Amino acid sequence: SPLFPYTTLFRSWTPDGETAPKPSEDALIAAIATVYDPEIPVNIYELGLVYALEIFEDGGVKVEMTLTAPGCPAAQELPEQVRNACLAVEGVTRCDVDLVWDPPWDPSRMSEEARLALNMF
Repeated sequence: SPLFPYTTLFRSWTPDGETAPKPSEDALIAAIATVYDPEIPVNIYELGLVYALEIFEDGGVKVEMTLTAPGCPAAQELPEQVRNACLAVEGVTRCDVDLVWDPPWDPSRMSEEARLALNMF
């Protein structure tokens, strides 16, 4: 079993041979799910903080995410942690992380697993 299971790749072939691997959405989500809000014991993906994930043909990735509150003390570190997690996925050539505030985050965006972990039913 690989050390980092989120490095699974989808390779393409052309008449000139194998092309560079393109990261999969699943691999990127698994990488993002390793990032946790320091105040909440649930990863940011399950919290619903990731609004959009775009993968470009050249291996570039764009992530739109928010925070639980505009004054979140992790405002500086969480986007950088997401960027670093995505860059660790094989095939990612660059990663831009944009913080967005519209729509504002609310607990309804959390996954069922996150609600169970936080006893929010």
